[in-house]
Amino acid sequence: MSTFPTDGAKVYRRLLGYVLPHWPAFAVAIVALLLVAATEAGFAAFIKPLIDGSFVERDQRIIMYAPLVLVGLFFVRGVAAFLSSYAMAWVGRKVINTLRGEMFTHLLRLPVSFYDRTPSGTLLAKLTYNVEQVARATTDVITILVRDTFTVIGLLGWMFYLNWRLALVLLIGAPLIAHVINLINRRFRRYSTRIQDSVGDVTQIAEEAINGQRVVKTFGGQAYEQGRFDQANERNRKLNMKLESTNAASVPVIQFIAAIAAAGVIYMALQEVERSELTVGGFMSFIAAMMLLLAPLKRLTKILASLQKGIAAAQSIFDFVDTPAEPEPGNKQLARAMGAVRYQKVSFRYQEDSELVLHDIDLAIKPGQSVAFVGRSGSGKSTLVGLLPRFYDVSAGQILIDGEDIRSLGLQSLRDQIALVSQHITLFNDTIANNIAYGRLEGASREAIIAAAEAAHAMEFIRQLPEGLDTMVGENGVLLSGGQRQRLAIARALLKDSPILILDEATSALDTESERHIQAALETLMQNRTTLVIAHRLSTIERVDCIMVMDKGRIIESGSHGELLAKNGQYANLYRLQFQDD
Repeated sequence: MSTFPTDGAKVYRRLLGYVLPHWPAFAVAIVALLLVAATEAGFAAFIKPLIDGSFVERDQRIIMYAPLVLVGLFFVRGVAAFLSSYAMAWVGRKVINTLRGEMFTHLLRLPVSFYDRTPSGTLLAKLTYNVEQVARATTDVITILVRDTFTVIGLLGWMFYLNWRLALVLLIGAPLIAHVINLINRRFRRYSTRIQDSVGDVTQIAEEAINGQRVVKTFGGQAYEQGRFDQANERNRKLNMKLESTNAASVPVIQFIAAIAAAGVIYMALQEVERSELTVGGFMSFIAAMMLLLAPLKRLTKILASLQKGIAAAQSIFDFVDTPAEPEPGNKQLARAMGAVRYQKVSFRYQEDSELVLHDIDLAIKPGQSVAFVGRSGSGKSTLVGLLPRFYDVSAGQILIDGEDIRSLGLQSLRDQIALVSQHITLFNDTIANNIAYGRLEGASREAIIAAAEAAHAMEFIRQLPEGLDTMVGENGVLLSGGQRQRLAIARALLKDSPILILDEATSALDTESERHIQAALETLMQNRTTLVIAHRLSTIERVDCIMVMDKGRIIESGSHGELLAKNGQYANLYRLQFQDD
């Protein structure tokens, strides 16, 4: 009878596929495990000549060599146990290393829409907790399955050799044990999957509290966050206890069934000894083999929990790895673009069954032209601009760069044409220099980095830092002010020197004086570059070539700053409101 469902077997076979590249070490481990199993059965077999030859027959040769055989048996067992443990652990960690590498590589290739609907805590749980469960499934589980299965086979074989009738009596309880194991196995699988989900919840809540700790403190959210965490933590505890109760109950139940069969065997064996059908040594050897069966049976039963945890974790990991990466229908390579951007009848919805966010957008931007998008929050500005680097794919229509549909271009080739400065600054826990020369800019010279930082007015504060450009910025630039982080992001975009520039609230975190300097730098940068600007502060876009006013996913006005004020429409309305606020 199968110990786990067919889909579980399929998942486990796929998991074992990661072992195949390391088959030499795996083969060493398997051979060593077989040796360990053989010494277990060998010890039970050794008892018969030991007792019959030394205590009954007084054979001097057996008395002389028995201690040496015993020492040799345990020496072989010790060496084989070490080799099996080390080789299996080596293979297991290699599998984990490969899986984690694949998962992280896949993380970098997933579309933005995947991150929109998947909590980061869930992804971190897969990368840490779930992978460790897989480690148990590929090391401890295989070790116990191979070693103890062959130990049981060896011991049963020896018992059948000694007295097949007694061995058959012992096997009477086997079908019932198999049924109990199958029931336990299903319960393990069910709770293992729920536990992994609960770990993702715990991780997610903790991560949100850590990342948002300033908001939590300011708004007095400690009690609320504590309540959320306690609830998720308690659910995780209860699920683990249900798993542990099943695990704890499974061993004594199976051992009790085995004990009933063993009692019958002992009774019949004593009868056969009286009839001289079984020697004293044979009887002791049979009983020893029967007692030695209990430990591997116990381990085989207990390992079901780890096996099912590993299968559930592997299923979760494979589901993630099988998630489609960013679609890349095209592979055309584009040299440095002129920068002509065209939106033709572009509509977009985030999901197939959701409402349209953008409606029939027609827009032509000439090379080197600067265009700003303004409108109320939720009007579709960021979504419209986010379609250009293909963070999302259009639902209808097409977007062209220099006459080429962006879906015909390779993603990397497309994104090489675009530099982005977002209002949500991302800095990495690295040096200032490495944050400016990030990714494909890694080979930039020190002089080029300094020039970009100067143009972004960042060198003013960098020079005051103890280690200058080599200063570590902390997690997401926590050691820098908001304005400093913004200037580093602008320096990164300046260094990339792409023909198309996207500025999404690029000056939002700057004080008035810094904003003046940055605005001047950006105006210089925007010359001869196609620039798409998303802005809430209308004072920052007065000099752009064209302003597009958006509302409910449509462009409702367009023109220069002066032209739009003269129209006295929605833009003029927004401008007057901001002017009054200022």
